Amino acid sequence: MKILSLRTVRTTLDAAQFPNSPWVEIAVAGRSNVGKSSLLNMLLGRKDFARTSKDPGKTRTINFYAVNDRFFLVDLPGYGFARTSAEQRENWAKVLYTYLETRQPLAGIVQLIDARHEPSREDERMIERLVEARRQFIIVFTKADKISKADRFRVIRQFNENLAGTARIGRSAKADAGSQADSGSSGGVEVPAIFFSSKTGEGKEDLWRWIAERI
Repeated sequence: MKILSLRTVRTTLDAAQFPNSPWVEIAVAGRSNVGKSSLLNMLLGRKDFARTSKDPGKTRTINFYAVNDRFFLVDLPGYGFARTSAEQRENWAKVLYTYLETRQPLAGIVQLIDARHEPSREDERMIERLVEARRQFIIVFTKADKISKADRFRVIRQFNENLAGTARIGRSAKADAGSQADSGSSGGVEVPAIFFSSKTGEGKEDLWRWIAERI
């Protein structure tokens, strides 16, 4: 997708301040330090539009980015960040889940998981909530350049084992036009997935294709 215009419209944790707009929204979710900012910068073709940091927990608000005056990319606070108070983490979780479960313009969620590690309990809980809310989402395994091609089969297998009964990735781990359909209680919903690298650009076109289908 060619980016003709890009601007930050709102930065807030107050649902009353969310944009009142007819545009659809695509949200980007994931654990702290999973690579959300790097992914957004790669997608948008801007080096420092979304601030990156080696320290987790940098994104602490919900950020609404207007793309081509057509739709919003929404950068959500990273979850699982331990170096904050329990009260702060609880507040973030409440706002995050309320947005994901009730936001009317939300057309899809880009759920990030670090390809180097198994899904965390927070990742599993997030995916369970997305499935329960019947939201359309795609799994994006970040930092794909840091694992071997052979390890990708292990990554998919671990995901399917950890999320058994909730969600599963099919044999072809890439985005496609298929919808998420309930495949029975034994396997959960089938979700598309891609491997992504902010360094090499792998997965960028597939992810844009998935987003474009929903806007």
